[in-house]
Amino acid sequence: MPTYPETERESFTETLHGETFEDPYRWLEGDDERVTEWERRQNEFTDSIIQTARREALAPTFEQLGWRENYFLPTVRGGRYFQRIEAADAEQPRLTVRDGPDADQQTLVDPTTFDETTALQWFEPNWDGSLVVYGLNDAGTEQYDLHVVDSDTGEIVERLTDVGRCNGVAWDEHGFYYTSTGAADEGEQLDKELRYHELNGDDRLVTAAFDPERWPMVQVGPDSGVVLVTSSELGTDSELFVLVDDDLEPVLTDLDSPLSVTVNGGRVYVHTTYDAPRGQVFGIDAAAVGEADSLADFELVLREAEAVIQQVAPVGDGLAVHRIRDASSVVSIHERDGAERYELTLPTLSGIPRQGLRGSRDSPELFLSLQSFERPKSIVYVETGSESGPDDWAVVQSPTLPTELDPQAELDLTVERHWVESTDGASVPVFTVHRADRELDGNAPAILYAYGGFRIPQLPSLSPYRLPFLRDGGMFAMACLRGGSEFGEEWHEQGSREHKEHTFDDFEAAAEYLVDAGYTTTDRLAASGGSNGGLTVGAALTRRPELFGSAICSVPLLDMLRFHRFLLGQAWTGEYGSPENETEFAWLRSYSPYHHVEECPYPATLFATAAGDTRVHPAHARKMTARVQQATTGDDPVCYHSVEETGHGTGTPTSVQIEQALDKWAFIYETLDITPI
Repeated sequence: MPTYPETERESFTETLHGETFEDPYRWLEGDDERVTEWERRQNEFTDSIIQTARREALAPTFEQLGWRENYFLPTVRGGRYFQRIEAADAEQPRLTVRDGPDADQQTLVDPTTFDETTALQWFEPNWDGSLVVYGLNDAGTEQYDLHVVDSDTGEIVERLTDVGRCNGVAWDEHGFYYTSTGAADEGEQLDKELRYHELNGDDRLVTAAFDPERWPMVQVGPDSGVVLVTSSELGTDSELFVLVDDDLEPVLTDLDSPLSVTVNGGRVYVHTTYDAPRGQVFGIDAAAVGEADSLADFELVLREAEAVIQQVAPVGDGLAVHRIRDASSVVSIHERDGAERYELTLPTLSGIPRQGLRGSRDSPELFLSLQSFERPKSIVYVETGSESGPDDWAVVQSPTLPTELDPQAELDLTVERHWVESTDGASVPVFTVHRADRELDGNAPAILYAYGGFRIPQLPSLSPYRLPFLRDGGMFAMACLRGGSEFGEEWHEQGSREHKEHTFDDFEAAAEYLVDAGYTTTDRLAASGGSNGGLTVGAALTRRPELFGSAICSVPLLDMLRFHRFLLGQAWTGEYGSPENETEFAWLRSYSPYHHVEECPYPATLFATAAGDTRVHPAHARKMTARVQQATTGDDPVCYHSVEETGHGTGTPTSVQIEQALDKWAFIYETLDITPI
């Protein structure tokens, strides 16, 4: 058994709803020098496990894969094309602009001129493209400063500092609306204000009437001037208001379902799962939306179908719609009244990320972000004019991969979709990917990845850092668990709140399938997931530790009786339930990984976190590491690793991404006994 760094146990008990719990590692929730020293010693221990000849052998390939181009969706305004692009030698993406579709790109903003850890994560041009607001955050903290830049001169004309967790703005002709929050390090991220900033420098509060669990988002109709505000709680519902003289006038506030809003050509479109678990879309004239008070005042534009509606985007005089069909993306082009023109002939088993469509209101140009298990995230251009059809699309930007590791070149892969039976008769999609000439002898090293929550679908995608593992004979599997939205709102509800354990049932069923089908053995199977997916991995470790030989548990939620007390945790009670409520406490108590650690042999496990995470507090990973190290009776290492200069994953510099990927994959190679080719 490894000799772990000593972790002091303190006598601490707490009684919740009549049940008393011991929490000897409560002190690891702090951020003082004592905790810093504990992290230093844990990092040293982990380095002794992963800093090996295998990691050294992988390093040159990971450097090649990491230093590559990355392309993000363009936005077209006033005939200009704005786009974030990351050069192959850059730490961060830069904001570029070009004056036409074939014009040369010019760098408008390079965030690394501020610092290599400063990231430009989002931007929003005004309607004529003359000005752009962009958000800067440092070291992955997702705490933003806003800058306004002149598109012609590159001059910064306005600055708003310390606006907190702001993820976009909505322009009108005089300025823009934005959301400001309190600071993460002061525990005030859930204190939100909707504000308006005029270009003359005036800045005013519009309203702060938002519960801690709800997040506002604003859209302004460029033709009508209507200002729409949605207020949403993660995992539950959304409400729609129209802003009149800085007052929120209710429009749709009693659906008890999620909704999203799109404004185009004087029309307002509402996408909702109300009375339609797979989604439907309604429309209304923008001038009339303020008079509406129920969906009965809207017209049905797209009715529910078998494929699940994910996004509706305006494009020219019509609409583009992203749907999910059997855990794969499809895109169709429609008239404004919803009549379908055609469906694009995209490759089968493709994936488009959330908000992965970007249309232009002024032209029939559509851009989408397309990926698969054999293609890294690429930018696709679609012509949707009256003479266009299903085949009028093309990949226009794609990262360059080393030829020997490129699935579009020399690395021949086999991709399959399987259907695995889980509890209550659920049929769970599980994708498998391996080298085409790999003989599946029942002993392949395999990694099972999943998420399963917050309506976030898991669709075909490719992380380039996965490619050496596939080259070296590994098999990657991804399971689409209940809690996501692959099959609509019912699929989400079956994996949330009182039904959350279905998510873990599905993950374990997928793992059992990989073993029973002869792909791998339990000793050579690794579990992997991050954030909510880290909860999934943590639950699997405590429910079925014998099912895995290794695990990567990244930025995880693990103490589900205290998650609501840290950072954004209170905003997730709609998805999980609240420990303050006795009934919901019982749901959480039944699976909270930290409270189900017991003496037994645990598989090799890496709990990975980051100093700048302002979503999930590192205390989850710290406390779980300490408890599992104390409890395990096996010889496999239980490790903790924390990195600086990044957070939950947003805005991580390329050099840090490479090191993080190397650490995790080196752990997999060591614990599953894989030899790099």
